[in-house]
Amino acid sequence: MRIVVALGGNALPRRGERPDAAVQQPNIDRVATALAPLAREHELVLTPGEGTRTGLPAVEGAADPALGDPCPLHLLGARTQGMIGSLLATGLHDALPGRRVAALVTHTLVRADDPAFSRPTTFVGRSYSRDVAHALARERGWDIARDTAGWRRVVPSPSPERVLETGTVHELLNGGTLVVCAGGGGVPVVEDRDTGALTGVEAVVDKDLTAASLAEDLKADFLLILTDVPCVYDDFGTPAQQPVLDATPAELRRKGFPDGSMGPKTEAAARFVERTAGLAAIGALDAAYEIVHGRSGTLVRPELVTG
Repeated sequence: MRIVVALGGNALPRRGERPDAAVQQPNIDRVATALAPLAREHELVLTPGEGTRTGLPAVEGAADPALGDPCPLHLLGARTQGMIGSLLATGLHDALPGRRVAALVTHTLVRADDPAFSRPTTFVGRSYSRDVAHALARERGWDIARDTAGWRRVVPSPSPERVLETGTVHELLNGGTLVVCAGGGGVPVVEDRDTGALTGVEAVVDKDLTAASLAEDLKADFLLILTDVPCVYDDFGTPAQQPVLDATPAELRRKGFPDGSMGPKTEAAARFVERTAGLAAIGALDAAYEIVHGRSGTLVRPELVTG
């Protein structure tokens, strides 16, 4: 079975941890341990989240006094793809002796006319006081918004059209290689209509939606979305909280999960199932093997056809 695994950014680092390099290794080992049993039985593509993209590198780029023009966000994304990809490739190599593992820096095509470019909503980088944030916005042309801890830069999150290196990933899979790619949703690029030339854009593509698009193009059998909770919950965090163990795409959408947490994951699962008639599931990293075998998580399945 061919499985695309979307690994939540809260695993690297986990929720509440700083995105420092020293924090990463125990979490990499945890990921490798959780995924090794699946990799022994199935073809695997891993698309990691990059919590560090919205943390340490963006902070460094904005704060370095030697940089008159901070590194563009799409290049920071390429940098963190390489860093996380290297860590995961070495961790999986050690957990799977003899298995070929490749980590790719990949690019995700987005539409230049995507409405998201006029509605930046995704937070990146550190929090600032109101005065500092407004000064940076004037100086660097940033959009800013209020966050829980202060003021932060916000950027667009356009919808992924396709991962440009999908053909390369397909060839590697056919050769028995476990592939790590599309980290953080991939480096977002737009294509010139006349020349086909690619240009990086200041945006962040949702990792789960990119994974769904990649899984569809790779003709995967299963999309596995891993996070830091056991399954999807109705009324999460309230006394009325209830697990959702089985749902169709339509049922998930009717529940209206929030954009800032479970919304993109449920939408990614719904899109993949609708477009491929395959299966998707959402659950905890440490239960990855159990989820694929139907013993944990939230299963997202096609509508039953009666007649």
